Amino acid sequence: MSATTVPTSPVAAPAGEARKQPKLFGVDSRFVAPIFITFILLVGQLTYGILESYALTVLAILTAVAFELVLSRLFTGRWPHLASAYISGISVGILTRSPYAWPFALTSAISITSKYVLRVGDRHIWNPSNFGICVMLLVAPWAYSTLSIQWGNNLWPVFIIWALGLVITRHVGRLHVTLTYVASFFLFAYLRTLLTGHAFAAEVAPITGPMYQLFIFFMITDPKTTVRSSKLAQGGVAFTVALVECVLRLFENVHAPYYALFIVGPVANLIEIYLLRRRARAAAA
Repeated sequence: MSATTVPTSPVAAPAGEARKQPKLFGVDSRFVAPIFITFILLVGQLTYGILESYALTVLAILTAVAFELVLSRLFTGRWPHLASAYISGISVGILTRSPYAWPFALTSAISITSKYVLRVGDRHIWNPSNFGICVMLLVAPWAYSTLSIQWGNNLWPVFIIWALGLVITRHVGRLHVTLTYVASFFLFAYLRTLLTGHAFAAEVAPITGPMYQLFIFFMITDPKTTVRSSKLAQGGVAFTVALVECVLRLFENVHAPYYALFIVGPVANLIEIYLLRRRARAAAA
């Protein structure tokens, strides 16, 4: 994940930009997402023990911050704002499941490195933590898995997180992305019940878990890795992510949402980049 409220580009912000940041609840927007994701961690850990351990989560965070500092200096010559790295690191710490310590550090390292290496022009086309998680699932499935714990029958954590999440995504202009994905998820869950005979409640249950709270409010809404052309296009990408996820779930892929975004996100970004460049060439001609 990358912050929904902070730039994730390695290009440093102009001097004085911090004073121009909009605020939510009186807090600089760049710090809202880190506070929110820390709140999700605390709620999840105190109610259901979602973390592998505090130490491994700290390892993931410190690795992300260290790589952000080093790579930003190497590629831009500037010191970065660390909110984005913190979010990537804490996301990896929450979502990673492994009997070893090294996958926590390596996933964070891959996530941050992707921002600086896998770029087209001024854009990185994969969500950083989504990229790191998918790479680890593909290359080290024997040592790496992801969080699958649900909130159980107690829905009060979900209500609190959703209330805050909807306010924050609206503040950063990505509420339509979250709502489109959620509506599409329910639609395709119903479709799966018709195809598989599973109970509807069983098909929609995953969206109530802590993993999906991070996915819905951070991964698919990241301003730096979502298309920029219009809200309609952004909603279309969210719908397509849900569609690909549905297909993967029909093949019983337990990591369906990660792979769906891993496939759809960069394809959508590359198409948009191509169309924008073609339009620019036509205008110049």
